[in-house]
Amino acid sequence: ITLNLAWMLVLAIPMGVLVATLMAFGSLASNNEITAMRASGVSLYLMMAPVFIASIVVCYLLIRFNNDVLPDANHQVRVLQTDISRKKPTLTLVPGMFTQLLQGHSILVRKTFEHSNDLEGVTILDYSQPMMTATITAHHGTISFSSDYQKLIMDLWDGEIHQINNQLHNQYRIIRFKKHRIVMEAEGFNFQRSQESAFTRGDRELSAAAMVGMVDSLRKLQLQSIQRSQSLVDKSITNLYSAGVGQPIWGFAPSSEASQFIQLRQAIENDLLQNHYYGVEVKKYLVEIHKKYAIPIACIVFVFIGAPLGIMARKGTFGMGASLSLGFFVLYWACLKAGENLADREMLEPWMGMWMGNIILIIVGVYLTLRTARETPNIQWYDFTRLLPKSWRTHPDAEEKKS
Repeated sequence: ITLNLAWMLVLAIPMGVLVATLMAFGSLASNNEITAMRASGVSLYLMMAPVFIASIVVCYLLIRFNNDVLPDANHQVRVLQTDISRKKPTLTLVPGMFTQLLQGHSILVRKTFEHSNDLEGVTILDYSQPMMTATITAHHGTISFSSDYQKLIMDLWDGEIHQINNQLHNQYRIIRFKKHRIVMEAEGFNFQRSQESAFTRGDRELSAAAMVGMVDSLRKLQLQSIQRSQSLVDKSITNLYSAGVGQPIWGFAPSSEASQFIQLRQAIENDLLQNHYYGVEVKKYLVEIHKKYAIPIACIVFVFIGAPLGIMARKGTFGMGASLSLGFFVLYWACLKAGENLADREMLEPWMGMWMGNIILIIVGVYLTLRTARETPNIQWYDFTRLLPKSWRTHPDAEEKKS
């Protein structure tokens, strides 16, 4: 729980800035202090200046937190969860999905139970033996450890075992059982703290600087893959036109012209697949890099939302601040998650996916701030009708003129 507080804090700070700003300016407005300061010649921009400077400080500290503290916390969470799953193997069994719990076995469970190690609808694919493949099904079962935690014991009831010889496919055997026990080696499942250096770090467990280095390395690999494909094509064309059909391309003589083209096509397809994989990984890292800066910048953006909203509401209570800020934060979070998913699926550029929420909210915030600064906080919806065709526009004074 303590380690998971890190990523919760990253989301809580921007919302806290929004709530605090809205409550502060709402309290000033409700006590008529905003009116008094305006009468003294203090503009809204000058009132917002200290809050704006404070938000920059919070933004900088959150950026440092995202790059120095959050990656290590996420990494320690993953290592600890892996160690816990070794102690209780049912934690790694996701109902309805095949799980590689042990090497050489794939386990599918339809239902698990939170307070026990009971299982329902068990299917086990055993491919640990090269000569024989077995599929084991059971209505229900249990999974546990031996007393010394060296063996993983799975007791199954009411099931079947289907075995097929991988060399002689005409040999197929079915065994039906009332109770069947499977004993497997459970080395590494007993709970012990793993060395953090033994786990490779994912994108959410790296700082922005480390991910920039990964992006540069992947782009170099992309360039090498493209150059290798180009050299294969150039070399094959040179051999075919200079020496005729049947000349070697990679140092050995192929049997025919067709085999040369088949090998060339396979090599190019492999390079294209590698190039696509590198591109996907690059975008995945870029998404996380932009996220580490987009969320802290939201602290500054929310100042332009909270200040005018607080003045409009003229209430500085926590309930008012939380209720008004919740809608904007949900909008921002929806834009952030949607942008991340679209960027991971290569439907949006990483920067667009991560900064889309900030762009939308800063436009709204600047508009509200300008309206409030001009002492016209009420939004004139007629201004938006200028985007519509002239025949659709209706001025609010039109009805009075007609009457």
